[in-house]
Amino acid sequence: MSNTTAHQPRLPFASRAVVSVAGAAALIGLAGVYTPSSAYAEPTAPADTAAVARSAADFSDCPALPAGVDPARWRCEVHTAAPRLTVGKVTVDLAPITMTHAEGPLPDGANGQVWGAMHSAPTAVPGGVPGTPVGERARRLRLAIHPEYGGRSDFYTGQFSLRFRLMSPRLPQSCIIGADAPVAFQLKRSGPSQWISTNPPLIKFSAYDDTFAVPAAEDCGPMTGPLNRRLGLPAPSGNLMTYDATYTFRTYDQLPTR
Repeated sequence: MSNTTAHQPRLPFASRAVVSVAGAAALIGLAGVYTPSSAYAEPTAPADTAAVARSAADFSDCPALPAGVDPARWRCEVHTAAPRLTVGKVTVDLAPITMTHAEGPLPDGANGQVWGAMHSAPTAVPGGVPGTPVGERARRLRLAIHPEYGGRSDFYTGQFSLRFRLMSPRLPQSCIIGADAPVAFQLKRSGPSQWISTNPPLIKFSAYDDTFAVPAAEDCGPMTGPLNRRLGLPAPSGNLMTYDATYTFRTYDQLPTR
C-alpha cells in the first residue's frame, strides 16, 4: 500500500470505544503489535499497569505525517502480539510481532493511515525440515519461520498481509511463503477490547482469521518440492491465525520532537 491512504469509516470490527482520553482508540483489526507477550502480562495493580505501558511502548518507528494534517488529531499506534499460526500441516506460536502506524483525519476529512514499521524474530518449526529430526542431524535440519511485512495494512478494517521466510542451513535465503503473492489476512474480533490503563492508554484485544489461503513456498532450491509436501502447501483452506494483542498510542503533539 502507499504510504498514505484514505478509507471509508471503520467497519464494525474496528468500531471505537468512547472514552474520555485524547483521541482514545478502541480495538482495531490489527492495531498495535509489539514486544514480547510477557511485557504485557496482566498487572496486579493499576500502578504496575502504567509501568508496563511506559516500558513497553516504543514510539521510535512513528512515521512522518502527511502534509496539512493536525498533529493533535493524529495518533501513532503501537501494538504487540504473539500470534498462533496454523498453515497447512504446521502449527507454531510465532515470536512476538510489533507494528507501528499512524492514523487520523486527512485535510479533506477522510480517514488516513501511514505505515510505520514491523519487527519480529524467527520461530522454530517443530520437527525441522523433515518433520522428525533426530540425533546429530537435528541441528543441520532445523527449520524456522520468520514473518515479514507483506506490503498491505488497513488498520480500519483489520486487513494486512505477511510473507513468511523459511530459514534453515539447508535452504537458500530466498525461500519464502508468499514471495510473489503475500498471505492476506482479514482479522475478525473474537471479543470486546479491554482497557487495562487509560493513562497511559493500554488496550487488549483478540482477533482471528480462519479464511485465508497460503501459497506454496518458492525459491527454496532443490528442497522446494519436499519442503512444500512436508508443510502441506499450498493450503487453500484449513488455516488459522489467532491474534491476542495489546496496543497503546500517543497523539503526535505528545511525541518528542525529532
